[in-house]
Amino acid sequence: MRTDGDLAPDPAPVAGWSLVVPLKPLALAKSRLAGAVGDSLRPRLALAFAEDTVAAALACAAVGDVAVVTDDPVAGAALAALGARIVPDAPGAGLNAALEHGARAVRARRPRAAVAALNADLPALRPRELARALAAASAFSRAFLTDAAGIGTTLLCALPGAELRPAFGGPSRRRHSASGAAEILSPGLDSVRRDVDTGADLAAALGLGVGPRTAEVTAGRTAWARTAQAAEAPPATA
Repeated sequence: MRTDGDLAPDPAPVAGWSLVVPLKPLALAKSRLAGAVGDSLRPRLALAFAEDTVAAALACAAVGDVAVVTDDPVAGAALAALGARIVPDAPGAGLNAALEHGARAVRARRPRAAVAALNADLPALRPRELARALAAASAFSRAFLTDAAGIGTTLLCALPGAELRPAFGGPSRRRHSASGAAEILSPGLDSVRRDVDTGADLAAALGLGVGPRTAEVTAGRTAWARTAQAAEAPPATA
């Protein structure tokens, strides 16, 4: 695991991070959840995840603002009501292009902003854990946090003067490490690492404790979450 990324000129914790949160149109979001929750509930969950993620991010003392990159009008209205700035996905060229576009939009207003890309599917996100992750990232020009599976990325950070250079999707932990970003290895960041793509992921997030919007959508549905978790677990070996 990489820990030797370029050190920041000033390793003191950075205040006022600008977070960029990408969100697909709800009709397309969280497609891997459909088998566990059904296709009618999936868009509602995708929106609830994003709302709980953005609300927790805005409640984090280290965060100054949140820019959500999306073309979905329903999601845009709901997240703007929470206090996020909505940035239309002008490139329309996928996740990493959306993140680069969002970072440029942030720095068009605040050229010296510290920018971080944050997944929109972190329904158990805790503001204090996010603050600790951002404080750890402040020691490096670029830093990232891997997901709970240890394969992907849930948070990618760039200090003022550093480009974000996102490489999300699939085994992005390896790509971000290879790009020179330092891996954040601080303990106790479970809620920042727990993204939700599958029924098993959702069950794990529910176990951590999710935000109010996800809790409302999943109320009374814990049985299918447990079933999905068991179905996706690897077979036991003798």
